[in-house]
Amino acid sequence: MVVLYATAAAALQPMEPVDTFLIPERAVVVSGDHLQGRDLVAILYDTSDIHFNDPSSPRFLFLDREGKVALGIGGYIKGSVYYDFNGENTDGPLFTPYLNHVPNSSEHRQRLGGTANHSTIFLQLAGRSSRFGYYEAYIQTNFSADGNNGYGLKLKQAYVTLGNITAGLAPSTWSDASAGTPTVDDQGPAGESSTKNILVRYRTTFGNRWSLGVGVEIPQVSSTFGFGTAKIGQRVPDIPFNIQYSWGKNSHLRVAGLLRTMTYRDALSEQNKFRFGWAAQVSGTINLGYGFNTYFQGACGQGYGRYINDLSGNGYDLIQSSTPGKMIAPKTLNYEVGVKYAPVSKFFIAAAYSQVRVYDQSALGNDAYRQGQYATVSAFCDPIRDLRVGVGYMYGVRKNYDGQSGCSNRLEAMIQYSF
Repeated sequence: MVVLYATAAAALQPMEPVDTFLIPERAVVVSGDHLQGRDLVAILYDTSDIHFNDPSSPRFLFLDREGKVALGIGGYIKGSVYYDFNGENTDGPLFTPYLNHVPNSSEHRQRLGGTANHSTIFLQLAGRSSRFGYYEAYIQTNFSADGNNGYGLKLKQAYVTLGNITAGLAPSTWSDASAGTPTVDDQGPAGESSTKNILVRYRTTFGNRWSLGVGVEIPQVSSTFGFGTAKIGQRVPDIPFNIQYSWGKNSHLRVAGLLRTMTYRDALSEQNKFRFGWAAQVSGTINLGYGFNTYFQGACGQGYGRYINDLSGNGYDLIQSSTPGKMIAPKTLNYEVGVKYAPVSKFFIAAAYSQVRVYDQSALGNDAYRQGQYATVSAFCDPIRDLRVGVGYMYGVRKNYDGQSGCSNRLEAMIQYSF
């Protein structure tokens, strides 16, 4: 092991500053002097704010001779197989209760599937300049562009960070990636937020434990139109912000807010109209010791369905009201609670429960989505370095406005090799 001293700028440091940094033995330093670039390698290996299903640190490192630029290449190959019984979920390797059949029927009772299209590769560059200090560039892809059963190349993230400023396609300032419970499925619990947006974000740290983030993000509004309403282009960016307190080993508490101004066309009055959306969220993870970690996130507000796993892209940012020509931002509630237990270093189990609830949707009809529930328990093992296998059970329920519901049950197994 080589000890590295992490002296990166505040925006690129781990949330909790550390005095020393250890490069894992798995790292391959291809060229350059890693001692000259020890602060840059610390940036590449900072995994304090990533989702469980995101790739972690790069395997291959390239450094220039002066120690001013470091390039990491990494990713993973991942394959999963799943079997739905007593109810089918139609979202492939993702498990989304919104897409359950309601009510359950013999036609959609079972399903066997599998994919490798969530395999991923990324490039990450960290550098140091005399004028601007530290900077970073990151790009990640997977192969899910052609849908659940296809293998087209898809851009997942692409951003540049210069000091305290990040710009590009990156996780939303609203989302708290590390507060998501580990799951076998690639998406995670129904009430979790794992949104990525085109954005410009300012993030800073102050004191030893506090951080603050404010973003300006390109809006993606998903609406359900009715008589007298129509789609028009959005004009106002989303404004998410958060403040976080961190302590101990991998523990933090975050409070976040979201402001949205969404537009639509009132075709009856021939006017463009606006609806205000907002949300407040509390999230975090707490290391309890003895191998236990807890995860939680909960939010409420109006018109933020785009930011929730179960509702994203399903038309619940704006919905038709009972008045022709008028749309509303529906009241929404979502939460997730989870726990992880690692009795030994190469094995852990995780469990989570999550729920989403939408109000004010009576004008959409009896088959409108009212509530989604998600429960899971998973076990993971790392038999050799960089190889992970996992198996999990997931249960999902969708309940409609008229009280009818449909459930799905899934067993899923995955194997993943990181490089």
